[in-house]
Amino acid sequence: MNYTDKISKQVAAIPRSGIRDFFELVQGRDDVISLGVGEPDFATPWHIREAAIYSLEKGHTSYTSNLGLLSLRKAIGRYVRDFFHIDYNSSSEVLVTVGVSEAIDLALRALLNPGDEVIFHSPCYVSYLPSISLAYGVPVDVPTTKEDGFALKAEMLEAAITPKSRVLMLNFPTNPTGAVTPVDELEKIAALCIKHDLIVLSDEIYCELRYDEGEHVSIASLPGMKERTILLHGFSKAFAMTGFRLGYACAPEPLIEAMMKIHQYAMLCAPITSQAAALEALENGEAAMLEMRDSYHQRRDFLVTRLNEIGLDCHSPGGAFYVFPDISKTGLTSKDFAMRLLEAEDVAAVPGDAFGAAGQGFLRCCYATSFEELKTAMLRMERFVKSL
Repeated sequence: MNYTDKISKQVAAIPRSGIRDFFELVQGRDDVISLGVGEPDFATPWHIREAAIYSLEKGHTSYTSNLGLLSLRKAIGRYVRDFFHIDYNSSSEVLVTVGVSEAIDLALRALLNPGDEVIFHSPCYVSYLPSISLAYGVPVDVPTTKEDGFALKAEMLEAAITPKSRVLMLNFPTNPTGAVTPVDELEKIAALCIKHDLIVLSDEIYCELRYDEGEHVSIASLPGMKERTILLHGFSKAFAMTGFRLGYACAPEPLIEAMMKIHQYAMLCAPITSQAAALEALENGEAAMLEMRDSYHQRRDFLVTRLNEIGLDCHSPGGAFYVFPDISKTGLTSKDFAMRLLEAEDVAAVPGDAFGAAGQGFLRCCYATSFEELKTAMLRMERFVKSL
Protein backbone atom coordinates (compact mmCIF):
# COMPACT_ATOMS: atom_id res chain seq x y z
CA MET A 1 0.00 0.00 0.00
CA ASN A 2 1.22 3.52 -0.78
CA TYR A 3 0.71 5.21 2.56
CA THR A 4 1.94 8.53 1.21
CA ASP A 5 -1.32 8.83 -0.71
CA LYS A 6 -3.31 8.02 2.43
CA ILE A 7 -1.88 10.72 4.69
CA SER A 8 -3.34 14.21 4.75
CA LYS A 9 -1.27 16.66 2.71
CA GLN A 10 -1.59 19.14 5.57
CA VAL A 11 0.02 16.68 7.98
CA ALA A 12 2.59 15.38 5.49
CA ALA A 13 3.89 18.92 5.03
CA ILE A 14 4.54 19.38 8.76
CA PRO A 15 8.18 18.79 9.73
CA ARG A 16 9.19 16.75 12.76
CA SER A 17 10.27 18.74 15.80
CA GLY A 18 13.91 19.79 15.51
CA ILE A 19 14.25 19.36 19.26
CA ARG A 20 12.97 15.80 19.29
CA ASP A 21 14.97 14.78 16.23
CA PHE A 22 18.18 16.01 17.84
CA PHE A 23 17.52 14.36 21.17
CA GLU A 24 16.78 11.00 19.69
CA LEU A 25 20.54 10.93 19.17
CA VAL A 26 21.02 11.35 22.93
CA GLN A 27 18.62 8.64 24.09
CA GLY A 28 20.31 5.86 26.01
CA ARG A 29 23.61 7.72 26.46
CA ASP A 30 24.28 8.08 30.18
CA ASP A 31 27.49 10.01 29.61
CA VAL A 32 25.80 13.04 28.00
CA ILE A 33 25.10 16.28 29.86
CA SER A 34 21.85 17.54 28.44
CA LEU A 35 21.15 21.26 28.12
CA GLY A 36 18.29 20.38 25.88
CA VAL A 37 14.67 19.58 26.58
CA GLY A 38 12.95 22.52 28.30
CA GLU A 39 11.81 20.81 31.48
CA PRO A 40 12.46 21.67 35.14
CA ASP A 41 15.00 19.42 36.82
CA PHE A 42 12.96 19.61 40.02
CA ALA A 43 10.39 16.98 40.90
CA THR A 44 6.91 18.37 41.38
CA PRO A 45 6.76 19.66 44.98
CA TRP A 46 5.62 16.95 47.37
CA HIS A 47 2.46 18.66 48.58
CA ILE A 48 1.23 18.91 44.97
CA ARG A 49 1.97 15.25 44.31
CA GLU A 50 0.25 14.40 47.59
CA ALA A 51 -2.89 16.23 46.46
CA ALA A 52 -2.95 14.08 43.32
CA ILE A 53 -2.48 10.91 45.37
CA TYR A 54 -5.17 11.93 47.83
CA SER A 55 -7.64 12.62 45.03
CA LEU A 56 -7.10 9.08 43.75
CA GLU A 57 -7.44 7.58 47.22
CA LYS A 58 -10.76 9.41 47.61
CA GLY A 59 -11.96 7.84 44.36
CA HIS A 60 -12.04 11.07 42.37
CA THR A 61 -11.63 9.35 39.01
CA SER A 62 -14.58 10.68 37.02
CA TYR A 63 -15.04 13.15 34.19
CA THR A 64 -15.32 16.80 35.11
CA SER A 65 -17.19 19.60 33.40
CA ASN A 66 -15.83 20.20 29.91
CA LEU A 67 -14.58 23.54 31.20
CA GLY A 68 -12.82 21.91 34.17
CA LEU A 69 -13.50 21.68 37.90
CA LEU A 70 -15.27 24.81 39.05
CA SER A 71 -13.10 24.91 42.17
CA LEU A 72 -9.99 24.98 39.96
CA ARG A 73 -11.46 27.60 37.62
CA LYS A 74 -12.24 29.80 40.62
CA ALA A 75 -8.66 29.39 41.84
CA ILE A 76 -7.37 30.25 38.37
CA GLY A 77 -9.58 33.34 38.38
CA ARG A 78 -8.10 34.46 41.72
CA TYR A 79 -4.55 33.74 40.58
CA VAL A 80 -4.94 35.61 37.29
CA ARG A 81 -6.50 38.57 39.11
CA ASP A 82 -3.66 38.74 41.64
CA PHE A 83 -0.78 38.04 39.23
CA PHE A 84 -1.93 39.63 35.97
CA HIS A 85 -4.42 42.16 37.41
CA ILE A 86 -7.16 40.96 35.07
CA ASP A 87 -10.64 39.84 36.13
CA TYR A 88 -12.31 36.89 34.40
CA ASN A 89 -15.61 35.19 35.16
CA SER A 90 -14.52 31.75 36.38
CA SER A 91 -17.80 30.17 35.30
CA SER A 92 -17.67 31.22 31.66
CA GLU A 93 -14.31 32.79 30.80
CA VAL A 94 -11.87 30.07 31.93
CA LEU A 95 -11.22 26.75 30.18
CA VAL A 96 -8.95 24.06 31.66
CA THR A 97 -6.97 22.25 28.95
CA VAL A 98 -4.49 19.41 28.50
CA GLY A 99 -1.44 21.63 28.65
CA VAL A 100 -0.97 24.98 26.95
CA SER A 101 -0.31 23.07 23.73
CA GLU A 102 -3.94 21.98 23.54
CA ALA A 103 -5.07 25.51 24.39
CA ILE A 104 -3.04 26.90 21.47
CA ASP A 105 -4.51 24.32 19.10
CA LEU A 106 -8.06 25.02 20.29
CA ALA A 107 -7.63 28.78 19.97
CA LEU A 108 -6.22 28.62 16.45
CA ARG A 109 -8.89 26.20 15.22
CA ALA A 110 -11.61 28.30 16.83
CA LEU A 111 -10.37 31.54 15.24
CA LEU A 112 -9.02 30.73 11.79
CA ASN A 113 -10.58 30.30 8.40
CA PRO A 114 -8.41 28.84 5.61
CA GLY A 115 -5.97 31.47 4.39
CA ASP A 116 -6.08 33.69 7.47
CA GLU A 117 -2.64 34.93 8.46
CA VAL A 118 -1.16 34.40 11.91
CA ILE A 119 1.82 36.57 12.88
CA PHE A 120 4.39 35.29 15.37
CA HIS A 121 7.85 36.40 16.45
CA SER A 122 10.87 34.18 15.97
CA PRO A 123 12.95 32.40 17.09
CA CYS A 124 9.93 30.77 18.72
CA TYR A 125 8.68 27.57 20.27
CA VAL A 126 8.74 24.79 17.70
CA SER A 127 4.98 24.07 17.78
CA TYR A 128 3.76 27.50 16.72
CA LEU A 129 4.25 27.26 12.96
CA PRO A 130 2.94 23.65 12.67
CA SER A 131 -0.07 24.50 14.85
CA ILE A 132 -0.95 27.40 12.57
CA SER A 133 -0.60 25.25 9.46
CA LEU A 134 -2.68 22.43 10.92
CA ALA A 135 -5.48 24.96 11.54
CA TYR A 136 -5.25 25.96 7.85
CA GLY A 137 -3.77 29.33 8.69
CA VAL A 138 -0.85 31.03 6.97
CA PRO A 139 2.21 31.51 9.24
CA VAL A 140 3.87 34.94 9.07
CA ASP A 141 7.25 35.01 10.78
CA VAL A 142 8.58 38.29 12.23
CA PRO A 143 12.28 37.85 13.07
CA THR A 144 13.76 39.31 16.26
CA THR A 145 17.43 40.10 16.73
CA LYS A 146 20.19 39.74 19.27
CA GLU A 147 20.75 43.50 19.13
CA ASP A 148 17.19 44.07 20.41
CA GLY A 149 17.48 41.33 23.05
CA PHE A 150 15.14 39.23 20.86
CA ALA A 151 12.23 41.48 21.85
CA LEU A 152 9.47 42.04 19.30
CA LYS A 153 9.57 45.54 17.83
CA ALA A 154 6.29 47.22 16.96
CA GLU A 155 7.68 48.58 13.69
CA MET A 156 8.61 45.06 12.56
CA LEU A 157 5.17 43.81 13.49
CA GLU A 158 3.45 46.62 11.60
CA ALA A 159 5.42 45.81 8.45
CA ALA A 160 4.09 42.24 8.57
CA ILE A 161 0.39 43.14 8.93
CA THR A 162 -1.80 42.71 5.84
CA PRO A 163 -5.57 42.70 5.23
CA LYS A 164 -5.44 38.91 5.80
CA SER A 165 -3.85 39.21 9.26
CA ARG A 166 -6.15 37.79 11.92
CA VAL A 167 -4.10 36.64 14.91
CA LEU A 168 -0.88 37.66 16.67
CA MET A 169 0.89 35.06 18.81
CA LEU A 170 3.09 36.32 21.65
CA ASN A 171 5.31 34.42 24.09
CA PHE A 172 7.17 36.49 26.70
CA PRO A 173 9.38 35.40 28.34
CA THR A 174 10.21 33.51 25.16
CA ASN A 175 11.30 29.99 24.43
CA PRO A 176 14.11 29.69 23.18
CA THR A 177 15.70 33.08 23.89
CA GLY A 178 14.35 34.01 27.34
CA ALA A 179 13.48 37.42 25.87
CA VAL A 180 10.99 39.85 27.34
CA THR A 181 9.47 42.86 25.59
CA PRO A 182 9.59 46.19 27.44
CA VAL A 183 6.22 47.57 28.54
CA ASP A 184 6.49 50.66 26.32
CA GLU A 185 7.03 48.42 23.28
CA LEU A 186 4.18 46.17 24.39
CA GLU A 187 1.91 49.23 24.50
CA LYS A 188 2.82 50.05 20.89
CA ILE A 189 2.07 46.47 19.90
CA ALA A 190 -1.29 46.65 21.67
CA ALA A 191 -2.14 49.84 19.76
CA LEU A 192 -1.39 48.05 16.47
CA CYS A 193 -3.61 45.13 17.47
CA ILE A 194 -6.51 47.50 18.15
CA LYS A 195 -5.86 49.47 14.96
CA HIS A 196 -5.82 46.35 12.78
CA ASP A 197 -8.44 44.39 14.76
CA LEU A 198 -6.16 41.48 15.63
CA ILE A 199 -6.85 38.77 18.19
CA VAL A 200 -3.83 38.03 20.39
CA LEU A 201 -2.83 34.62 21.73
CA SER A 202 -0.56 35.44 24.67
CA ASP A 203 1.38 32.37 25.81
CA GLU A 204 2.37 33.19 29.41
CA ILE A 205 3.82 29.81 30.39
CA TYR A 206 7.13 31.30 31.63
CA CYS A 207 5.70 34.47 33.19
CA GLU A 208 6.54 33.56 36.82
CA LEU A 209 10.15 32.93 35.84
CA ARG A 210 11.21 36.58 35.51
CA TYR A 211 14.58 37.69 36.84
CA ASP A 212 14.88 41.37 36.04
CA GLU A 213 13.31 44.19 38.03
CA GLY A 214 9.61 44.95 37.76
CA GLU A 215 6.60 42.66 37.63
CA HIS A 216 5.49 40.76 34.58
CA VAL A 217 3.01 42.61 32.36
CA SER A 218 0.69 40.71 30.03
CA ILE A 219 -0.64 42.44 26.94
CA ALA A 220 -4.10 41.29 28.08
CA SER A 221 -3.90 43.75 30.99
CA LEU A 222 -3.35 46.81 28.79
CA PRO A 223 -6.28 49.13 27.94
CA GLY A 224 -8.55 47.73 25.24
CA MET A 225 -6.78 44.36 25.11
CA LYS A 226 -8.71 42.03 27.41
CA GLU A 227 -11.54 41.85 24.90
CA ARG A 228 -9.19 40.77 22.09
CA THR A 229 -6.72 38.54 23.95
CA ILE A 230 -6.74 34.84 24.80
CA LEU A 231 -4.44 34.48 27.80
CA LEU A 232 -2.80 31.04 27.81
CA HIS A 233 -1.06 29.68 30.86
CA GLY A 234 -0.29 26.45 32.66
CA PHE A 235 1.58 24.62 35.41
CA SER A 236 4.45 22.85 33.63
CA LYS A 237 7.29 25.32 34.06
CA ALA A 238 6.82 27.41 37.22
CA PHE A 239 5.41 24.53 39.29
CA ALA A 240 7.49 21.72 37.70
CA MET A 241 4.38 19.84 36.58
CA THR A 242 5.21 18.90 32.98
CA GLY A 243 3.88 15.35 33.27
CA PHE A 244 0.53 16.48 34.65
CA ARG A 245 -0.24 18.10 31.26
CA LEU A 246 -2.48 20.88 32.51
CA GLY A 247 -3.04 24.36 31.15
CA TYR A 248 -5.80 26.91 30.84
CA ALA A 249 -7.17 29.69 28.69
CA CYS A 250 -8.82 32.90 29.87
CA ALA A 251 -10.77 34.98 27.38
CA PRO A 252 -14.15 36.62 26.71
CA GLU A 253 -17.01 34.11 26.90
CA PRO A 254 -17.68 33.85 23.12
CA LEU A 255 -14.05 32.86 22.49
CA ILE A 256 -14.00 30.34 25.36
CA GLU A 257 -17.29 28.89 24.10
CA ALA A 258 -15.82 28.41 20.62
CA MET A 259 -12.73 26.72 22.04
CA MET A 260 -14.83 24.54 24.34
CA LYS A 261 -16.84 23.22 21.37
CA ILE A 262 -13.66 21.65 19.97
CA HIS A 263 -12.33 20.60 23.37
CA GLN A 264 -15.52 18.73 24.32
CA TYR A 265 -15.33 16.52 21.22
CA ALA A 266 -11.56 16.11 20.95
CA MET A 267 -10.59 15.82 24.63
CA LEU A 268 -13.83 16.07 26.68
CA CYS A 269 -11.98 17.31 29.78
CA ALA A 270 -8.56 17.48 31.36
CA PRO A 271 -7.70 14.62 33.77
CA ILE A 272 -9.33 15.12 37.16
CA THR A 273 -6.20 13.98 39.03
CA SER A 274 -4.12 16.66 37.33
CA GLN A 275 -6.78 19.23 38.11
CA ALA A 276 -6.63 18.33 41.81
CA ALA A 277 -2.86 18.77 41.76
CA ALA A 278 -3.17 22.12 39.97
CA LEU A 279 -5.61 23.39 42.56
CA GLU A 280 -3.09 22.62 45.30
CA ALA A 281 -0.34 24.33 43.29
CA LEU A 282 -2.34 27.54 42.99
CA GLU A 283 -3.44 27.58 46.63
CA ASN A 284 -0.18 26.56 48.32
CA GLY A 285 2.61 26.38 45.74
CA GLU A 286 4.06 29.89 45.75
CA ALA A 287 6.90 29.24 48.21
CA ALA A 288 8.22 26.24 46.25
CA MET A 289 7.84 28.12 42.98
CA LEU A 290 9.87 31.08 44.27
CA GLU A 291 12.58 28.75 45.57
CA MET A 292 12.88 27.11 42.15
CA ARG A 293 12.93 30.52 40.45
CA ASP A 294 15.78 31.70 42.67
CA SER A 295 17.77 28.63 41.71
CA TYR A 296 17.17 29.25 37.99
CA HIS A 297 18.22 32.88 38.47
CA GLN A 298 21.58 31.84 39.92
CA ARG A 299 22.13 29.35 37.11
CA ARG A 300 21.26 31.96 34.48
CA ASP A 301 23.83 34.38 35.85
CA PHE A 302 26.48 31.66 35.94
CA LEU A 303 25.79 30.42 32.42
CA VAL A 304 25.69 33.89 30.82
CA THR A 305 28.99 34.81 32.48
CA ARG A 306 30.71 31.59 31.44
CA LEU A 307 29.47 31.66 27.84
CA ASN A 308 30.74 35.20 27.38
CA GLU A 309 34.09 34.19 28.93
CA ILE A 310 34.29 31.35 26.43
CA GLY A 311 33.79 33.88 23.62
CA LEU A 312 30.20 32.98 22.71
CA ASP A 313 28.35 36.29 22.88
CA CYS A 314 25.28 35.76 25.05
CA HIS A 315 22.68 38.32 26.15
CA SER A 316 21.23 38.01 29.65
CA PRO A 317 17.66 36.74 29.20
CA GLY A 318 14.93 38.35 31.27
CA GLY A 319 13.07 35.12 31.97
CA ALA A 320 12.36 31.42 31.28
CA PHE A 321 15.27 28.98 31.72
CA TYR A 322 17.17 29.24 28.45
CA VAL A 323 20.18 31.12 27.16
CA PHE A 324 20.75 31.66 23.44
CA PRO A 325 24.46 32.22 22.77
CA ASP A 326 25.74 33.39 19.38
CA ILE A 327 28.04 30.71 17.96
CA SER A 328 28.47 32.31 14.51
CA LYS A 329 32.06 33.44 15.23
CA THR A 330 33.11 29.78 15.18
CA GLY A 331 32.24 29.57 11.49
CA LEU A 332 29.93 26.61 12.12
CA THR A 333 26.22 26.39 11.49
CA SER A 334 24.00 25.85 14.51
CA LYS A 335 23.47 22.19 13.62
CA ASP A 336 27.17 21.54 12.95
CA PHE A 337 28.16 23.18 16.24
CA ALA A 338 25.59 21.16 18.20
CA MET A 339 26.50 17.87 16.52
CA ARG A 340 30.26 18.33 16.92
CA LEU A 341 29.85 19.45 20.55
CA LEU A 342 27.85 16.31 21.25
CA GLU A 343 30.34 14.03 19.50
CA ALA A 344 33.46 15.64 20.95
CA GLU A 345 32.39 16.53 24.50
CA ASP A 346 29.12 14.70 25.25
CA VAL A 347 27.21 17.95 25.77
CA ALA A 348 23.77 18.21 24.15
CA ALA A 349 22.19 21.55 23.25
CA VAL A 350 19.63 22.43 20.59
CA PRO A 351 20.61 24.08 17.29
CA GLY A 352 19.09 27.57 17.18
CA ASP A 353 17.56 27.06 13.75
CA ALA A 354 15.27 24.38 15.21
CA PHE A 355 13.27 27.43 16.33
CA GLY A 356 13.14 29.08 12.93
CA ALA A 357 15.52 30.64 10.43
CA ALA A 358 16.17 33.59 12.76
CA GLY A 359 17.83 31.15 15.14
CA GLN A 360 20.60 30.22 12.71
CA GLY A 361 23.98 30.98 14.27
CA PHE A 362 22.71 30.43 17.82
CA LEU A 363 22.41 27.55 20.29
CA ARG A 364 19.69 26.99 22.87
CA CYS A 365 21.02 25.89 26.24
CA CYS A 366 18.50 25.04 28.94
CA TYR A 367 19.80 25.69 32.45
CA ALA A 368 17.15 23.64 34.22
CA THR A 369 19.81 21.15 35.21
CA SER A 370 22.09 20.85 38.21
CA PHE A 371 24.77 23.43 38.97
CA GLU A 372 27.47 20.76 38.94
CA GLU A 373 26.46 19.58 35.48
CA LEU A 374 26.33 23.17 34.23
CA LYS A 375 29.88 23.76 35.47
CA THR A 376 31.10 20.59 33.79
CA ALA A 377 29.22 21.40 30.59
CA MET A 378 30.86 24.84 30.40
CA LEU A 379 34.34 23.36 30.90
CA ARG A 380 33.66 20.93 28.07
CA MET A 381 32.20 23.62 25.81
CA GLU A 382 35.19 25.87 26.46
CA ARG A 383 37.54 23.04 25.50
CA PHE A 384 35.52 22.40 22.35
CA VAL A 385 35.53 26.06 21.24
CA LYS A 386 39.29 26.30 21.80
CA SER A 387 39.77 23.24 19.63
CA LEU A 388 38.09 24.80 16.59
